[in-house]
Amino acid sequence: MSEADQTTADLSRLRRQELMTFLVLAFGIWPLVAVGFVGAYGFLIWMFQIVAGPPGPPGH
Repeated sequence: MSEADQTTADLSRLRRQELMTFLVLAFGIWPLVAVGFVGAYGFLIWMFQIVAGPPGPPGH
């Protein structure tokens, strides 16, 4: 294999690896992180309302 063929093969492998990394991040890890943050925020609001009471005017 010539040096040019080796460089082309390395670039092709690197491009494939970068594409796979992007796909795993874009469609695997980041959606799970986003769902986790939204769930944690909802849980935080829920716990706050249990301690402080629901929002709204005070009851008479």
